[in-house]
Amino acid sequence: MNKIQKGKGEKGFTIIEVVLVLAIAGLIFLMVFIALPALQRNQRDTQRKNDLSRVQSAINSYQANNRGNVPALGTASVAASFISSYMTVGGDTFSDPSGTAYSFAAGTVGTLPTGNSNVIYFFANAKCNGENTVAGGGDSKVAISMKLEGGGVYCLNN
Repeated sequence: MNKIQKGKGEKGFTIIEVVLVLAIAGLIFLMVFIALPALQRNQRDTQRKNDLSRVQSAINSYQANNRGNVPALGTASVAASFISSYMTVGGDTFSDPSGTAYSFAAGTVGTLPTGNSNVIYFFANAKCNGENTVAGGGDSKVAISMKLEGGGVYCLNN
């Protein structure tokens, strides 16, 4: 009889305490693994927005150097020349945060960009209206937009 009571006085954790601690640790790990991809996606979208602002500045520089004319970025040869002359000066890279090189495509006013987030859509004689583009603004105005990985479209005017 003394042996039974002697075992109850030992120090240690009960199985319920151990399971409770493991469950809490599991919930913390689960929250981290769910939140981490969303955080990384938002960081990549922020970089894409910064890159689109870089394109906007480069278009303004192009216009200053070419008497107000806008580059015809929907044309492959013009887009390649624009990228080499304005976007990759000084050894800079001009690629999507995922590592894929950006490309330009001529967009149709009033349609939302589709496809990958490494495609920058160029709308001549257009301006942004939220995520969409509308005609107008004059020959020296362009709207540039891209689809974001987290959903939605980011659009800028020059």
